[in-house]
Amino acid sequence: MPKKMYKVELTEIEREALRKVVSTGKARAKEIRRSNILLSTDDKRVPKLPIREIAEIYNVSTTTVNDIRRKYAEEGLEAAVKRKKRETPPTEAKITGEVEAKIIALSCTTPPKGYSRWTIRLLASKVVELGYIDSIGRTSVNEVLKKRVAASPQ
Repeated sequence: MPKKMYKVELTEIEREALRKVVSTGKARAKEIRRSNILLSTDDKRVPKLPIREIAEIYNVSTTTVNDIRRKYAEEGLEAAVKRKKRETPPTEAKITGEVEAKIIALSCTTPPKGYSRWTIRLLASKVVELGYIDSIGRTSVNEVLKKRVAASPQ
């Protein structure tokens, strides 16, 4: 089954924007390469280069060239050149605002018997012991407290 060919007919404004990205060199390397590929695959370009040659010139696969053409045809210039923003973080935050509040509240109480003050390690172990969170490192507790101290008026 033959691959579906996507039309890349750049307007003069788009062509000028892509040339600017390429000539200034201030964009990310991938954006510059994608811009070059789009400029090379423009259907209005004379002489028209085959996709295989374009792939060789920019040291990418023919699939990459076709993917960039598809992105342009389906989603437009911005989507074809720029990187897609991630909608969600790779992992959810383990420490929520509620847990932060409990850590801060605990640090304001009197320390356990035998201690003159709360240490970071003591706070971390007490937070787990009280069941506020499954596990927490002392660095995370320290970050919560540092953020709180930096935000408080003095």
